[in-house]
Amino acid sequence: MASDLVARANHALDLNGNTVNGATADIAITTHGSDLYFAICAAMGFAGFCFIGLAFRKERRDRLFHYITAAVVFVACIAYFTMGSNLGFTPIQVEFPRSNSVVRGTYREIFYVRYIDWFITTPLLLLDLLLTAGMPWPTILWTILVDEIMIVTGLIGALVVSRYKFAYFTFGCVALFYIVYQLVWEARRHANRYGSEVSKCFTYCGSLTAFLWILYPIAWGLCEGGNVISPDSEAIFYGVLDFIAKPCFGALLIWGHRNIDPASIGMAIRDYDGDAIVHEKRAPHNNGINPPLDGPVNTDGTNGVNGHQV
Repeated sequence: MASDLVARANHALDLNGNTVNGATADIAITTHGSDLYFAICAAMGFAGFCFIGLAFRKERRDRLFHYITAAVVFVACIAYFTMGSNLGFTPIQVEFPRSNSVVRGTYREIFYVRYIDWFITTPLLLLDLLLTAGMPWPTILWTILVDEIMIVTGLIGALVVSRYKFAYFTFGCVALFYIVYQLVWEARRHANRYGSEVSKCFTYCGSLTAFLWILYPIAWGLCEGGNVISPDSEAIFYGVLDFIAKPCFGALLIWGHRNIDPASIGMAIRDYDGDAIVHEKRAPHNNGINPPLDGPVNTDGTNGVNGHQV
């Protein structure tokens, strides 16, 4: 039994080393960090299948929020699998060398795949929230653009070696300030106009997101920016934040939408099974024989013969 457990141990770090593009990251995750990334990966994937399963309890036209939330956790699942496999990183020379053994070294492992994840998933999270609040499309698109600026500047700052990294960090924080303003003020006021159910759902989910997103710059400063905590501690910090910000957020959002009609917040989506034009195109043509054109023409949606809907 003991030999079986040893055989099933995590060998990702043995198979995928710390040398990339001619540089070796001597400040990198251990097996403990890899195990944590894989655990978060499994949690993300499980949450995604749960959200998809819950979607089938809704009409197709009412599944938008389920699909968006499932997409968030599935993308994160792939990103966490990549990090658990010790892939998707590049060694970057640290600006602040430390004497602590857990962060002593020259090159720190920077997971750029984390930012690819955020570049895709954070706009989807904002889309979940801003659609719930019934915000106008120009505001939604502008807020998403600001979010993309925040993520890209964070990535550039993480990859820069000199003190200029904190200039990009500042750009990202300014963008974050605008996003938080939208969530805690503009969008919240807009959601209040749609009744108590929408207001409660947005307040819970928007407040959670705003609080968690404020913690991400702190994590960045301790990890990629200042080289203060070890990559294993980085895995814990970011992993806990992502777990709450994605699967837990998604569960709270879908629960909050249980009594909300999407049409009431401007999301009236027509299902193709109820679209008369689609039915007309899919209807059989009687073996190529067209009906006579000189019969009476009705405008009430019936065929003029037996009163049934066409």
